[in-house]
Amino acid sequence: MPSGGATILHADLDAFYASVEQLLDPALRGRPIAVGGGPHGGVVLAASYEAKRFGVQGGMPGWRAARLCPELSFVQGHFAEYQRLGDAVMAVLADFTPLVERISIDEAFLDVSGSTHLFGPPEVIGATIRHRVRVDVGLPISVGAARTKHLAKIASQVAKPDGLVVVRPGFEREFLDPLPVGLIWGVGPVNEQRLADRGIRTIGDLAQTPSSAVERLLGHAVGRKLNAMAHDEDPRRIVTDHRARSVGAQSALPRRRPDPEDLRAVLAHLADRISRRMRARDLAGRTITVRVRFPGMHSVTRSHTLREPVAATLTLTEISERLVWSAIDEAPAPCEITLLAVSVSNLTVQRAIQLELDLPPQDPWRPGTDAGAARRAVDGSMDRIRGRFGTAAVGYLPVVLRTAGAVPDEFRELAEHEL
Repeated sequence: MPSGGATILHADLDAFYASVEQLLDPALRGRPIAVGGGPHGGVVLAASYEAKRFGVQGGMPGWRAARLCPELSFVQGHFAEYQRLGDAVMAVLADFTPLVERISIDEAFLDVSGSTHLFGPPEVIGATIRHRVRVDVGLPISVGAARTKHLAKIASQVAKPDGLVVVRPGFEREFLDPLPVGLIWGVGPVNEQRLADRGIRTIGDLAQTPSSAVERLLGHAVGRKLNAMAHDEDPRRIVTDHRARSVGAQSALPRRRPDPEDLRAVLAHLADRISRRMRARDLAGRTITVRVRFPGMHSVTRSHTLREPVAATLTLTEISERLVWSAIDEAPAPCEITLLAVSVSNLTVQRAIQLELDLPPQDPWRPGTDAGAARRAVDGSMDRIRGRFGTAAVGYLPVVLRTAGAVPDEFRELAEHEL
């Protein structure tokens, strides 16, 4: 566990997407707004704090948000500005320490243990960061400071909106015990309700519950992790150079019976998003994994590992399709699905492909065959066209004809980790 003072900071921009819209359009400041959706449909991607007071939140249908808040203004989002301003905030954080671990577009951990002799104690650094981000970028940011990453993140949530909370060493239990257990990183609504059913509502309640009891309730791995978090046992250090172990994408679906054309369109769309990201970093992967979710939050996963790494869109689509139908065929009939997810792991650098001798059989899943190389060549041509004219300029037919989802791809891609 890190020693010394509260030198781990968690900086988290407040209602980031909505705050950016209010920055870009001063007429929206102080007003309840929703990014995405509309009063007659669609999905709210994010909400301002003024809207959250009425119960509006991300993931909510637009019509419901409009009912909760009749004065709600809907805006459609400026995705390029989100990326630009998020990067600008990260540049401010880097002025205080090189030890910055960005975990999403709008939040990061910092280790300022080597910066206190330059900028003052952690509480001064946190206050200065908030001032710099407000003045230089124009956005509100909350900062939490503690001895561990886990506790610093909880502190930043308590500090919201637009605040600073420092948990001094020796006062961890006093700070943690009265807080709701849902503030622990990784505790979702389902586990929060399971804990509440056993009378565990605060972090103090969880800390006083034997680990074995929590493990029986939530499973061994989750139970042990949450018990450690409740005791503020978190040895993780700041990691500045993340190397992705996998890349994935998913699509939530209206409850429906599986249809071959519909599934192929969704999987082609997911494979296209994944493969573009891999090729942009000269990466390919050997293991393709799919997850199929059925009603009742029941999920089934299937995976296939290839001898050679691949990054061709059509190959990922075909493998994913075969795996998904394998999972569906084993489900009790009649079945319905609510989510499809695809990921590629066992990543490796692939800047060039070793061609194979023209011997039968010509397996298009092997990138070195004539068929496999042709697929990669088509992808490369489309990548270059998209780079010049935009993503919508060209694409595979199932992707082009597929009706756009409720959540724009630009928003999904902002939330995806860089490779």
